[in-house]
Amino acid sequence: MNYKGYHHLKWEDRLKIEGALKTGGKPAEIAKMLGVCVKTIYNEIKRGLCLQQKEGYIFQEEYCAEVAERKYQEHLRAKGPEIKLGRDHAFANFVERKIIEDHYSPGAVLAYIEEAGLEFETHICETTLYSYIYRGDVFLELTEEHLLYKGERRRDYEQRERAKEAPGDTIEDRPPEVRARNTFGHWEMDSIMGPVGSKAALLVLTERLTRWGLVIRVPDHTAESVVQALNRVERRMGKRFREVFRTITVDNGSEFMDCAGLQRSYRLKGPRTKIYYCHPYSPQERGSNENMNRILRRWFPKGTNFDQVTEAEVAQAAEWMNNYPRRILGWRSAGAVFEEYVAA
Repeated sequence: MNYKGYHHLKWEDRLKIEGALKTGGKPAEIAKMLGVCVKTIYNEIKRGLCLQQKEGYIFQEEYCAEVAERKYQEHLRAKGPEIKLGRDHAFANFVERKIIEDHYSPGAVLAYIEEAGLEFETHICETTLYSYIYRGDVFLELTEEHLLYKGERRRDYEQRERAKEAPGDTIEDRPPEVRARNTFGHWEMDSIMGPVGSKAALLVLTERLTRWGLVIRVPDHTAESVVQALNRVERRMGKRFREVFRTITVDNGSEFMDCAGLQRSYRLKGPRTKIYYCHPYSPQERGSNENMNRILRRWFPKGTNFDQVTEAEVAQAAEWMNNYPRRILGWRSAGAVFEEYVAA
């Protein structure tokens, strides 16, 4: 391969770097993948390093694509780049509304404009839109504070009771098709808790292939409440539950310890699904769930007391989440992809 040497990496390149590093990729391997020299990758990793909380009060310095992009755009700002937005107030207002009110990312806004066939005078790429937002003087209200940042504190692990051993099969026992994400009906399940002293929580299920999410408000994060929540879903779906929920992967939180209750059909003899358990403190083994939780935080920020959140508010957030354009789905919504498989 002929390497290009040092050149300006794009937003898509930074996402690839972040993903490769998370899966154990080495700088030399990443450089070969992107067609650049190793020095470029080392410089980029240094640019995007930031502290991220992993578990409890343990912090680890990791590369973050969004941090690297922000620093890069700050460097461009110092050069005073020419603004392509001009006097296209309609475009600026639309972008502001979609990001501030509808919680869209810049990339999702541009994808929505193209998909919906909307016409504006301005035609810019995602990187340029990010640069305008980071400038802070282009939009009337929109600033970088309205963007969803990676590297935020993901979970208060010390608040959750952990079982010493998984009461069922572990993630290593899953069929290859589950790991490959090429068949429908394999889910990840997690819970989002409120602050200390609150009881209610959100039970979040994510279908691994389509990224479609089911969000259920539960009165507490006990194993009994989780089983009852699945019972309600099975009651609504009937015999189709077994077809749609073939497997569910969970962590070893105490709320998921009733393996028999989770697997057992409340209406028929025999199992309704198969439960698999991740390793302790390994959220990367439920990547779809973690990303879904991060998206939900746009509606329910850290510290939200779910005792004060209504079923209607949860349903509204879930509907928005499943209709949100997703980069990993080619900017289609999870809802559209999910419906295709359910109807098949």
